[in-house]
Amino acid sequence: MTNFPVFDGHNDTLLSLHLGKKGQERTFFQESKFGHIDLPRARNGNFGGGFFAVYTPNEGYAIEPDNYLTDDGYDMPLPPKLEQKDALRFSMALAGKMFRIEGESGGDFKVVRTAGELKHCLENGIIAAVFHIEGAEAIDTDFDALHVLHQAGLRSLGPVWSRPNVYGEGVPFRYPSSPDIGDGLSDAGKSLVRECNKLDIMVDTTHLNEKGFWDVAKITDAPLVATHSNVHSICPISLNLTDKQLAAIAESGGVIGINYAVNMLREDGMFGTDISLDIIVKHVSYIAEKFGIAHVALGSDFDGTTIPDEMHDVTGLTKLVERLRAHGFNNHELRKITHGNWVRVLKDTWN
Repeated sequence: MTNFPVFDGHNDTLLSLHLGKKGQERTFFQESKFGHIDLPRARNGNFGGGFFAVYTPNEGYAIEPDNYLTDDGYDMPLPPKLEQKDALRFSMALAGKMFRIEGESGGDFKVVRTAGELKHCLENGIIAAVFHIEGAEAIDTDFDALHVLHQAGLRSLGPVWSRPNVYGEGVPFRYPSSPDIGDGLSDAGKSLVRECNKLDIMVDTTHLNEKGFWDVAKITDAPLVATHSNVHSICPISLNLTDKQLAAIAESGGVIGINYAVNMLREDGMFGTDISLDIIVKHVSYIAEKFGIAHVALGSDFDGTTIPDEMHDVTGLTKLVERLRAHGFNNHELRKITHGNWVRVLKDTWN
């Protein structure tokens, strides 16, 4: 049986390491029973790397989903906008942590800036990290921070997380719901997409509402990408992508990374974790069969969401690959799903 390194569309490991709960503190280099990713478990799960997100949370904001469940579903409140200076300060702390991990790893972890570096890492067992910002609150509208962070290695950016910012509106956590909620990108958001195109920074449409998604589609000269989104036709939560959006991503040569968040996988949109990995396979196969194998990949949201018990943590990736194989995906197709599609799209985006 051939093993494939899994390159992953999204994780919040930097945030998890930085804000470890009391009694659950951990480091990247020691195996822990807390969180989803550390170096020893990454090795055990054949994790080849991924988009390491820099995300700034609202202080004191926490949502208990059970408080918002109704007979019809749920609609969770979003936190308020962040100040740019606060988001930039926090983003620098997380980026600093990522670069310190790289420096202390003895060559086992590398922040990659080109598709060639990514390919080299995957072929040589080095964990490859793409510097990604989730929600552009840290970026001033003159784009000075964007240029400086790009020089530091920033290669991927999502204009919004679900809360609104100066660049646009995201989708709230609402089930059942269309993603067509609210206005799209602001003028500043449209300028941000153009500036990212100039710098060859990938624009991630995850968390954007539908109008914002179509704004990106009209503006960008790069493939459309959703790093950690799922199929709305299977799970009709606001965060997932409609068939029309999935078709647009495929037509652009882009890719969708399947998210392991249980409420984005389950047809009922609920939060129970006692579900099979087959539900992940269902989302993967839907896109592969309807829109093409070249346009689906993996985008776990490890350390940022609640995942199926059967996955448990990054070590569960080997089970997922086995389940994909049992479904009927051959080695050529598994290579694309596990990492090949990401390498291709990043090469096309980063020129």
